[in-house]
Amino acid sequence: MASSCSLKCMCLVLAATALMPAAPAKDRGPVLPIYVLQARTVSVIIDPDAGMSLSDPNANQTAQKDVETALLKWGRFQTVLSTAEADIVIVVHKGTGKLADATVNDPRENRRGGSITNTDGAVAVGVQHGQPPPQPGDTPQPQMPPPELHPQAEVGSRDDSFVVYQGHTNEPTNSVLAWRYVHKNALHSHDVPAVDEFRKAVEAAAKQAAQQKP
Repeated sequence: MASSCSLKCMCLVLAATALMPAAPAKDRGPVLPIYVLQARTVSVIIDPDAGMSLSDPNANQTAQKDVETALLKWGRFQTVLSTAEADIVIVVHKGTGKLADATVNDPRENRRGGSITNTDGAVAVGVQHGQPPPQPGDTPQPQMPPPELHPQAEVGSRDDSFVVYQGHTNEPTNSVLAWRYVHKNALHSHDVPAVDEFRKAVEAAAKQAAQQKP
């Protein structure tokens, strides 16, 4: 009989423990890594695995510029071209709206030489077009043929993707993933909801970190 009562008490304790609310958010770790809260520079690149849509070839480039402009309006980060010089890297991928779509693999999508200039609430990227004129004493450089484009089937890229990685590397997608937002129209032009969601996450993490300080 005593054994039966003990078993019942143990079951009640376990049930009560299971029903207890989770620990308050302030007792948990930050929702974002500390390096994101301390970041001051950001590089926005196109997902290296993203193909160029045949129906909208400039979709990813447009999303990239829209994100840069939205970050400029936010004012927290300075945008830079080099991922090796950026504290964090944002990788964008414009969804096709379909479960599968035909795209073309174009390795030139992330090649933007020059510099970023902030003008009138927008981002301008200075790009050098063509080959610079030869200087006295220069050795003539052979003309490189354009890269070969390969058709491919892109599967599982229906929604827009906005992923934040740790920076200071030439291969950011192989580094630590800090935050991700995948949603329909997350990279919608002009308003760019993904940047707004990221701003909310950063502000919440900063507030949470401040509350945890003694």
